[in-house]
Amino acid sequence: MIKFFVNGRKINTDTDPDTPLVWILREELGLTGTKWGCGEGLCGSCTVIVNGNAERSCQLALKDVKSARVTTIEGIPSSHPVKVAWLVEGVPECGYCQPGQIMNAIALLGKNPTPSEAQINYTMDSNLCRCGTYNRIKRAILRAARKPK
Repeated sequence: MIKFFVNGRKINTDTDPDTPLVWILREELGLTGTKWGCGEGLCGSCTVIVNGNAERSCQLALKDVKSARVTTIEGIPSSHPVKVAWLVEGVPECGYCQPGQIMNAIALLGKNPTPSEAQINYTMDSNLCRCGTYNRIKRAILRAARKPK
């Protein structure tokens, strides 16, 4: 039995401990905001926050999150400054990468509430966006950090 927390809710599961977290979230818990992308940790669409750190859920086995606190996009209220800034800056287009982008941005701001543009670029460079909304993403993060440009 593996126990952990998702969006503040205690989870107990007997699922195979080597199962990728992304599948537990999507299939077992019905939290489909976390997307399946490349399956290799390269695109970032499956990014969640684990104990305050942005992590690729396709690369984490269930056993890796034992006793951990996992936050998915569903655990972020619509009033969160990053979500608000995302809408104000018109970031979403197709939307597929957005949950992972938002989770990565929230983790960044949790560690560095006033990042420079270079720090934003460095951190967010690991999340791919096929629609190319990178400049809007950067503006949204700056807005959420109360540094609109």
